[in-house]
Amino acid sequence: MPADVRVSEEPATSAAAQHCLERYYGELRERFEEGFDPGKSVVPSLDEFAPPGGCFLVIYADGEPVACGGFTPLGADAAYLKRMWVAPEARGLGVGRRLLVALEGKARSLGYRFARLETHKALAEAQQLYRSSGYSEVDPFNAEPYAHHWFEKPLRED
Repeated sequence: MPADVRVSEEPATSAAAQHCLERYYGELRERFEEGFDPGKSVVPSLDEFAPPGGCFLVIYADGEPVACGGFTPLGADAAYLKRMWVAPEARGLGVGRRLLVALEGKARSLGYRFARLETHKALAEAQQLYRSSGYSEVDPFNAEPYAHHWFEKPLRED
């Protein structure tokens, strides 16, 4: 883990968030056999991540933005996690798990009882992270065109 790692809640439209999202979208365009167009995704508007019901986080390592992710409301009791990404240079350092734990904690603090998310078949490392973090695969809960796996986790008070 880099010496200075900081989690920052900020608008999904901030410069650092935009930097992360552009790198994320570029990676998805390369990794998905069908390509990737964020405008065709279920959450096309970054405004949906805004408080009071949403949240967007950026993780900085040694002052550089290296990860992002957020959630939007999905019904009254579920936070819908979306746009989770970790820079290739920060992978394997626990940054993804730290991001997931931070998003779950924020969602729990806002009263959400469940976290839900989906992922593409090409993102095996994301699937592994979710399963090892207590997520169970569930039936599709949306029509996300880039999804092959849908997950849910209860957000219990520990």
